[in-house]
Amino acid sequence: MTAVDETRENDTARRERSSGRRRERAERGFAAVRTALTAWLSRPLADFHLILAICGLLGVIGIVMVLSASSVSSYSPDSASSVYALFQRHLLFFAVGSVAFWLGVRVPLPRIRALSSTAVVGCLGLLALVLTPLGSEVNGSQGWFVLGPLSLQPVEIAKVALALWGAHILVVKYNVLHQWRHLLVPLVPVALLMFALVMAQPDLGGTITLGVVLIALLWFAGAPKRLFAVIFLAGVAGAVALALVAEYRLDRIMSFLNPDADPLGKGLQANQALYALADGGLFGKGLGQGQSKWMYLPNVQHDFIFALIGEELGFVGCLAVIGLFGLLAFVGLRIAMRNLDPWIRIVAGTLTVWLVAQAAINIGYVVGLLPVTGVTLPMISYGGTSLLVTMLLFGLLANCARHEPEAVAALRTQGPGKFGRLMRLPAPDPYRPPSKRRGSGRGQGGRGQTPKRGRPAARGARSASMPDRRRAAPEYGRRTTSRGADRRGRGTGSTGSTGSTGSTRRGRR
Repeated sequence: MTAVDETRENDTARRERSSGRRRERAERGFAAVRTALTAWLSRPLADFHLILAICGLLGVIGIVMVLSASSVSSYSPDSASSVYALFQRHLLFFAVGSVAFWLGVRVPLPRIRALSSTAVVGCLGLLALVLTPLGSEVNGSQGWFVLGPLSLQPVEIAKVALALWGAHILVVKYNVLHQWRHLLVPLVPVALLMFALVMAQPDLGGTITLGVVLIALLWFAGAPKRLFAVIFLAGVAGAVALALVAEYRLDRIMSFLNPDADPLGKGLQANQALYALADGGLFGKGLGQGQSKWMYLPNVQHDFIFALIGEELGFVGCLAVIGLFGLLAFVGLRIAMRNLDPWIRIVAGTLTVWLVAQAAINIGYVVGLLPVTGVTLPMISYGGTSLLVTMLLFGLLANCARHEPEAVAALRTQGPGKFGRLMRLPAPDPYRPPSKRRGSGRGQGGRGQTPKRGRPAARGARSASMPDRRRAAPEYGRRTTSRGADRRGRGTGSTGSTGSTGSTRRGRR
């Protein structure tokens, strides 16, 4: 072996040792990070703090992007309006939404559950009332109540009411959910009535979100898989029928299938959104430097604000937003799994699926994977009622996180903590399962078991066939011994009949 070959072997061995040391250091670092993350997630209030962080980060991103997107559309040379007009309104909505968030955390969940039935009835009334001359038409949809500078979109409130009331109904009927009529009635008829009222406005985006809420309720209640196949087929048939009924919906479908057919007309928004994402590149052009908001992309502060994020913050900004919603999905489902109350489990899972699915639909049609439906990006798009309702949902999720068993134990023993004292939050009550009647469990007609059939016996027959338990009990009726004899037997400690009777009665007590 020559000196050159020996030198090459030494260099190769040295490189292998150095790469092995680097790989070992990387593995140790990854293990340390994983251990630290696992330890932090095992803390009692980790989910509560994560919900606060996600809501705050998404809210800050929304404020910054609305400021950048609305400055051009707010300016009007014919009026004295400020370029910050829409931004100031968004800040006002965010401030009111903070109050809604606090109410969602502060109000006890049993009280919210008790008010859910009244909320559903009220929302059905509002959805019917908005179709009368009292409602106002905005962007082709008569789904708003407008009173001066204030406006209200009842479909947003109806989504919350359906989620809370639907979970209540499914929990109350838990023992009979194996029967189709109890699983579907009255939840599905009420949801279909909401669908009809919302489509009469018409509002396809609101109907789709209501459908997501209904599917999530049935999924977390444990509905059979074949039901979702039926819902999927019915949804496809309904989408085709709605597209054929209204010409503008058919135009959206056709522009999605062939976006280059009319790039300056029906496919303008979809094409300009893709151009904005492409111009952003990896790190974007910088805040305020996007060109799409200069009327190249209409309504950029509403439905297509994700395109502006891609243009000004680039792929990194888009990835950060998607990562936050992915973290929301993880935390929300974790809250649902860690709770013992079945109503909280269904509510937490449904609200999480609602928020994440709405974000996925918005991002999907911005990047060209779905037809345009007019669904806002939660916490980021400019909006009034939608922003308030979204912050209320985050408050409800935070309230559900505080009802996890470990969180309840920590809050009741160690105090409310910094955020609890700041928001004056009461300590949550531990979950107490309802007392079950004898023979009224899931086993009586539960899943996988044959329910008892036939009519119950008449009251007279039941009283004749069943003995009176009180009269059959030995301690029912008069005492067999006098109080004096019982007292003497206990005092003297005798082992006679009186003493034995007294000792037996003490043991029974």
